[in-house]
Formats: sequence, C-alpha cells, structure tokens
Amino acid sequence: MDNKLSKYAYGGVAGKDYVPYVSSGSRSGGNVVVLIIGIILAALFAASTAYSGMKSGLTVAAGIPGSILGSALIAVFSKQKGILGKNLIQGMSSGAESVASGIIFVLPAILLIGSKVTFLEGFAVGVGGVLFGIGIASLVHNYLMVEEHGKLMYPESMAIAETLVASEGAGESMKYMGIGFGIGGIITVVTSSFLNVANNVISYVNEAFYKWKFEIEVNPLLLGIGYIVGLEVSLTMFAGSILSNFCIMPLIGYFAALGQHGAAVWNNPDVAINAMQVKHIAGSYVKYIGAGIMLSGGLIGAIKLIPTIVSSIKETINAKSSNSGEGSSVGNIILLGGIVICFIGGFLISGGNILMAIAASILSLFLSLLFVIVSGRLTGTIGTSNLPVSGMTIASIVVVTLLFVAMGWKNSESNKSLLLFGTFIVTAIAMAGGYSQSQKVTFIIGGDKNEMQKYFAIAGIVGVTVVVGTILLLSNQLAMTGDNVPFALPQANLMSTLTAGIMSSKLPWVMIIAGAVMGVVLFLLNLPVMTVAIGFYLPISTTSIILIGALVRLFVERTCKSEKEKEVKVSNGISLSSGLVAGGSIIGLVGIVLQVTGVIKGAGPSGFVASNGMAFLILAGLIIATIIPIMNSKVKNDE
Repeated sequence: MDNKLSKYAYGGVAGKDYVPYVSSGSRSGGNVVVLIIGIILAALFAASTAYSGMKSGLTVAAGIPGSILGSALIAVFSKQKGILGKNLIQGMSSGAESVASGIIFVLPAILLIGSKVTFLEGFAVGVGGVLFGIGIASLVHNYLMVEEHGKLMYPESMAIAETLVASEGAGESMKYMGIGFGIGGIITVVTSSFLNVANNVISYVNEAFYKWKFEIEVNPLLLGIGYIVGLEVSLTMFAGSILSNFCIMPLIGYFAALGQHGAAVWNNPDVAINAMQVKHIAGSYVKYIGAGIMLSGGLIGAIKLIPTIVSSIKETINAKSSNSGEGSSVGNIILLGGIVICFIGGFLISGGNILMAIAASILSLFLSLLFVIVSGRLTGTIGTSNLPVSGMTIASIVVVTLLFVAMGWKNSESNKSLLLFGTFIVTAIAMAGGYSQSQKVTFIIGGDKNEMQKYFAIAGIVGVTVVVGTILLLSNQLAMTGDNVPFALPQANLMSTLTAGIMSSKLPWVMIIAGAVMGVVLFLLNLPVMTVAIGFYLPISTTSIILIGALVRLFVERTCKSEKEKEVKVSNGISLSSGLVAGGSIIGLVGIVLQVTGVIKGAGPSGFVASNGMAFLILAGLIIATIIPIMNSKVKNDE
C-alpha cells in the first residue's frame, strides 16, 4: 500500500464503488490490547476535555491527537493490528471527547442553581444520550457515508484519515506532544490548583471614574487552545471581552454612580448601586447581558438550521425507504438501549412525578432525534469542532422549559429534572457528531463499521463515567460565584440563568433583551454571534491568553519561508499545543484531587512571587518554551 489516500477518497466516484485504503484481508482492527489502550485514552481525553472545556468554554477535537497517540501505542503493543487498530483508538478518543464536550454544557448548571446531582442521575442520562445518539446516527449511516460520498466532505474525518495513513510521522508528532505536555505540566504544578507557589494572573483593575478590568491568566492549556483554534476565533472572542470590560462595564459604572443612596443591586441588596465595584457590575449586570447575546445567538443558529432539519429528515426518510435493511442489529440494540435508559432515567430524575417522566422523556427523545440527524449531516460539512451544539441545545432547553412552565413544574427540584433531561439531549447531539466523524474515517480507511460502533459506545460509557465523576469531584469549585471563579462555565451559566429565571419569573429581562438585541445586531453584521457572546461572557483573563496562543501561531506562520515549512511547523505546533492542553488539564485535575484529599495544603504565594511581575516572567517563559521547539522543527526534503 502507498502511504497516501486515493484521490477517490474525496469524491469523484459513487460511494458504493469506492475502494478503501485497506481493501483486502480482515477488516477487524480490535483485540483486547486495542480495547484497553482505547479505554485508557478515552478516560484521559474525557477528563482533559471536561476540565479544559469548563475552564475556557471551548473544546478541542480529539480525533487527530487520538490518532497520533494510537499510532505510537499500536506500534509498541499491537503492531499486527496496524492502521485498523489505530482507527479504533482514534474513534474511542473522539467518542470520549464528544461526551465531555456535551455534558459540560448542561450538567454543571444543576450546581449553579444550588441543587445537587448524584452520580447515578448523571450516569443514567449520560449513557442514555450516548446510546440514543449512536443508535439514531447508525440508522442513517449508509445515507451519510456512502450515498453522500464526495458531497458531504467530512473535513476533519479526512484530516484524521490522512494522519492515520501517514503513520510513520507519528514519532515526530509524539515528540512535540510530549514537549507540550511537559511545559503544561510544569507550569501547572508551580501555579494554579497544584502547589500554588507562584502567581499566574496579570491583573489590572480600575475602580475610579472609568471602571474597567484587564487580566491575563498565564495558563498553558488556554494558550494551547488559542494556537489550535487560530487567530480569527481568538480575536473574535477577545473582541467580545473588550466590549464587555471596556464599554459596557464602564457605562454601567457611570450610570450607577449617578444613582441615589438607598438603591441596591437588584440581586444583592447588601450593595448600594452607587457603591458597586467592578466585580459587582460584572456579576450582576454584564453577565446577564452576555447571557442574552448567547441566547439570541443560539436561537438564531437553531432557526438557521430549520432548512437543514427539513432536508435532512426528508432525505433520510427517502434513503431509508430504499435501504430498509441497512441498520445493523448492533445499532438497533444500541438504539433500543438508549430509549429504554431514557425512560428509566426519566422516572429516576422526576422525583416520582410519572407525568413528568413520560412527557419530558418523549419530548427529549423527539428533540434529540431531530438534532442528532442534523448533527451527523453538519459534521459532514463543517466537522465536529465547529458543530453548533450550543445553538441546538439552547433551542431544545427552551422548548423543554416551556413544557415545564405550562405544566406548573416550577420549583428547584423540577429545574434540576429539566437540566438532567437537557443533559440527555446535549449528549446525544454531541455524540452523533463524533460518531459520524469516526465512521467516515472507518469508511475511508476500510474498517468494520459495526466494530467501530461497539468500540465507540464503550468509549462513550467510559467518557460519561469520567466526566460525571470529574464534575462531582469539582462540585465545590464549579458552584462558586462572584469574581475570579476557577471555572467560567459560560454555557452552563446560560442554562442555569435561563431555566431558573423563567421558572421563578425573576429573570432580569431588560438585560437579557438588551443582550439579545446586541446578538441580532451582530448577526445582521454577519459576525459569529456565539463566538462574540462567549468572549463577552468569559473573563478577559481567559480570552486574552487564548489570543496570545493564536498570536504565537501567527508568528510561526509569518516567519516561515515556504509553504512546506509553514505546513510542518504549524502541524508540529498543533501537536505541541495538544500536549499543552493535555498537560495543563490532566495535571490541574490531579492537583485538585490532591487538594480535595488533603495531600496538598498551601497558603498560596506571597511577596514577589504573588505579584504581576512574577506572572509576566511565567508568561514570557511559556511563550519562549512554546516557540523554540516549533521554530526548530526540521523540514524534510521530498525525495
């Protein structure tokens, strides 16, 4: 076999006539060793994605890092399984990341409304969502993968397939991932949740006439995310933060200073309006305007999907009528399992309310069905990294919330149940995207689709276990409110604000509507509403370091003398950045575990190491340590 994909992998031939990369011999890539490696990586990617996603509001697709790690580990432990084994491992990595990127949108919102969630509740709705998402997506496998071959391009699937085919380069990629993991791990140990012996936040806050705040959190995982997502996304998010911190906040501060004595903050009667500090303005006012922007962005995104929903359902029905025997028995069993677990979970989380359990379960299954099919199709167009999961979830949550309000289910326990049903929906949507992406790789490479289905489901269940466990482990920190909270949770904050506010009739509608109008203006200007909204909502300390990561990538690109050199260095930089994200999140999570168990007890930094100067030194060290290995990349000459 040549170490390159056929040109027909990208189209030019009917899907049924396409000859995959592995076109002869066994299609199986699995064995016990592959399964064990896949489970280990699934757990790591689930924990890493959950931690970094709750920190930054962004998640990084695990397909390519999973394929790189899989290539190295298969070469060592199960070489005979070759590229088919590597494909299963990247699929399991992607499955766990998909679970995490879905669950963290909604489940932490339960903590933010002041309720508690048990492991069993989170596990039930998560596993139900995993199985239902895979089951529905498997029903349209033939249509999405075969009939639409060359029409739906699946850009990230093709990138993963190319990475798998060029497996001999995995050693180089592994080296840069290792460097990144080391850099991220060392800085995380010295700062943040681990030893906490040095300050890593550059902070300037002005409480005078023109109130503003500018901060940079020197965090390797956030810098890595910035490098991966690039300048356009990073700059758009940072623009949202500039609008929030240097326009809206000073305006509110100025008008508040004109207020009469006695008027108090609407949700904090202990603070007078004209005595508000920056943290009060941000938490009690700017936050809700940001929620309004995100709400309008999500609903606009959902409305824009209506033609896609209609065409996807119509074409899927037509495809199924001509391929009625396409669904596999494994897929049907998985789908049935998802439906059964949804109803069982519905009874578990409804507190004995049988009507709620049945009505909300049926509505959740219906909404999931619609958006799972859309998710699979959109993945073929834009990939999972750009999948509008937030928009589809917001639309679903709004519909379910209206059901709850109409039925009079408005107390805090009902709100908790609502958010658990929302967790089922978002998990199914996210899982369908990751599953479709991995199955397209399997189709291109030549693996067994039923084998990928089984391994992907196992990875999804492992991912649910790890993510729910991580959220419960971090529950005290996730539930924190006020200034400088350790986890931003922009999507979960929106879900909690929206559902709790509607149910209690205490939503600050003026600010929500003002934010929604801003979202409409952004849409009319053809700007990415959700990206700006997340930047508006996130702390500027987060968006600023993400922007610095993007600027590092820009520097690397601008200093390259040829396209070949740029391709090599940017690729190695992405591998190193993946290591930064993994090192920062995994080591950070370990630090929290050690804190919770009482192994680490630190008073925090003091003196110079607690100053902005120390944070500047760490920032300079992080940037230099990131740039030097990338710039020293060797470009191999084509022979």
